[in-house]
Amino acid sequence: MEEAAVVIVGAGPAGLATSACLNKLFIPNIVLERDDSHSSLWKKRTYDRLKLHLGKEFCNLPHTPFPRSAPTFVPRIEFLRYLDNYVSRFNIIIRCNRSVESASLESNGRWKIIAKDTSSNATEVYIASFLVVATGENSSGYIPKVTGLDAYGGEYLHCNKYLNGRKWYGKNVLVVGCGNSGMEIAYDLSNWGVNASIVVRHPVHILTKEMVYVGMHLLKFLPVKVVDIIILMMCILMYRNLSKYGLRRPKEGPFFLKGKTGHSPTIDVGCVPKIKKGEIKVFPGVSNIKDKIVEFDDGRQEQFDAIIFATGYRSTVLKWLKDYKLLFDENGMPKQRPPNHWKGESGIYCAGFSRQGLAGISQDAQRIANDIHLGIVSRIPPTLAPVKEMEEIVMAKNM
Repeated sequence: MEEAAVVIVGAGPAGLATSACLNKLFIPNIVLERDDSHSSLWKKRTYDRLKLHLGKEFCNLPHTPFPRSAPTFVPRIEFLRYLDNYVSRFNIIIRCNRSVESASLESNGRWKIIAKDTSSNATEVYIASFLVVATGENSSGYIPKVTGLDAYGGEYLHCNKYLNGRKWYGKNVLVVGCGNSGMEIAYDLSNWGVNASIVVRHPVHILTKEMVYVGMHLLKFLPVKVVDIIILMMCILMYRNLSKYGLRRPKEGPFFLKGKTGHSPTIDVGCVPKIKKGEIKVFPGVSNIKDKIVEFDDGRQEQFDAIIFATGYRSTVLKWLKDYKLLFDENGMPKQRPPNHWKGESGIYCAGFSRQGLAGISQDAQRIANDIHLGIVSRIPPTLAPVKEMEEIVMAKNM
């Protein structure tokens, strides 16, 4: 059994940012990670050509901006290097290969976390005053139920297992989902000589990275409604009418919808021109599958050698967090909407659940660390406060 002021579950960017902010305030913490390294989603479950879709100034973690030499849209490899340096700079303690099996609130008001060390099969118990859930929204890939998928005659996978399209050269591949991952994977497949198609079920805003970059800056000075009008005018000038290609725009603006639902506009990295040329086909929803034949909602049928599901992720919090109702709902997401989502009752917090990307993670981490600091300070008897202040001064001088 090991005691710690704070236990953080998850060593992705949210867990790392929270630990760094706590370390800046001299608050001891331990990060538990189920994989064998930090940031495993970025290291192992992202495709080769991935870049950050937002400008670097909207993607840095607390206390560490990207260097001036970094490109505006940071490539995956450079972002991983940034995270490695972040861990070293803030002396973040990560216990890898720790699969958390349960976390529950004890009668004494402290959290008991039981984890299995998968490298030795040993069980470990941690006792903490505060628990931070940093497993995030993207913990487990989600594949929807489709009639006939279990008997599909080809290969199917979630996009978190996609690296590139090399092995499907000359074959027919269907991408289900038209978010950032879906559109970029369809584009990448086409570049590898694959006959790519994409399923677009609902209206979607499609912007370039530059449009989003401009919009993010304009939001600092103008109302959302005005920014949406400007960006939509840019879209019309750039793309004209996309509805004839199966790409319909929502009635509400892209940044308004982002604030209302948390759903980001889709970033076009070159997929739309290929759709216009007929190099990438667009289909509506999938109705059923028979062997390798996929039937769509409009009655069309086509044979595919592989299906890649870019259909999002699901939270896995409910699999291990026993007292989840102190913060989460039945879907494993915070009960409160941003900006009040990050704090629950009895010392439980969450980071990376705001649907606001790395900027949201940065805000969560700083709020959580400051709130825990206030909670710890409030427990110190007044007679010991000067002693505590002196300890922090000495620690600061030694760092």
